[in-house]
Amino acid sequence: MKIRDLLSQPSPWRHNNQIDIDFPMLSACFLLMGIGLVMIASASSAVADTNTGNTFYYFIRHMIYIVIALIAGGITLLVPMSTWKRYSGWLLVSAFIALILVLIPGIGREVNGSMRWIGMGPINVQPSELAKLFMVIFLAGFLVRRQAEVKQRLRGLLKPLILAVLMAGLLIKEPDYGAAVVMFGTVVVMLYLGGVRLALSLPLLGLLALMMVQFVGLEGYHLARLTSFTNPWEDQYGSGYQLTQALIGFGRGEWLGLGLGNSIQKQFFLPEAHTDFVFSVLAEELGMVGALTTLALFTFVSIRALFIGVWAEQAKQYYSAYVAYGLALLWIAQVVINLGVNTGLLPTKGLTLPFISYGGSSLVVCCVSLAILLRIEWERRTQLPSANSLSKAQIAAIAKGVRNAG
Repeated sequence: MKIRDLLSQPSPWRHNNQIDIDFPMLSACFLLMGIGLVMIASASSAVADTNTGNTFYYFIRHMIYIVIALIAGGITLLVPMSTWKRYSGWLLVSAFIALILVLIPGIGREVNGSMRWIGMGPINVQPSELAKLFMVIFLAGFLVRRQAEVKQRLRGLLKPLILAVLMAGLLIKEPDYGAAVVMFGTVVVMLYLGGVRLALSLPLLGLLALMMVQFVGLEGYHLARLTSFTNPWEDQYGSGYQLTQALIGFGRGEWLGLGLGNSIQKQFFLPEAHTDFVFSVLAEELGMVGALTTLALFTFVSIRALFIGVWAEQAKQYYSAYVAYGLALLWIAQVVINLGVNTGLLPTKGLTLPFISYGGSSLVVCCVSLAILLRIEWERRTQLPSANSLSKAQIAAIAKGVRNAG
């Protein structure tokens, strides 16, 4: 699609010369981004001053990321869902290519022992963020095109699972276990929503679980990392250090917190304070009240995203419905895992908190996902079910009705 054609498409920005958009969803996500910006300014101040001499270095960079993310979201809002469906296969291919490129020395950039980023001048792009999004977009189309096969035949389950296993393998190779778990879990739930029979899926999922257990057991480091969270105080200066420091932050925060900017843990006690463990700093400075308020916002946007999928399904826009379900599941999985890691309920994973953690790739993909959800909700209210979501029998019945009315 050319840019001129894209700009000529109807969109929520100019529907009947008025802005017509889901403001509750948009407002909640903007609030989360605002909280994230404030917390990054606070949590990164010490490390920024030491590393760069500028206390607001990461804050300024994150502001630039927000501008880029908002521009990307605004452009995405102009793209019809039919366009995403048409190019979903190519998007998945591009995701696999990017995940392969990031593993090639000289193209991928290694940070803290992981090859997760492709350098593009002064910024790093994280292909795993795009890969999760594009997998959801592709799988939604697959579930619509092959609905009967998915429900009745084993190969309907095997095809998307094989793609998911291949993508998870590339993510583990980086390694990025958190992204692999989120992506694969989302695929499995989307397949159930698409009507996969339990009798077909249980044996395969059991086999995959055994393979994962075998993989973890072969790597002593991975096993130690997975089990250290059960009692981090046993090795609080080794494998349990990061978690114990995060828990100390929660304990210091109590109900109302130490006050914005007054965190002690961000003073080089808690590693990755402005990325993976920013929620711990938030709880320390804003207390239980601030943490629960943030959690309430995440709960609202997740439930709202699921309802957008339900409304689209009721309007028989099945592709849009599956995309909405998938995006909601991605957000829910990332929030649950990140908060579980911060509070010691789950083993440590390098996974950002949507809309809040520092990171350009994550923020851009979050805003693009938000824009897609807003587009789905708008199309559901303003358009009839598209031809892509109707069966041949339904199209014939509509055409017959039109002829009879004529």
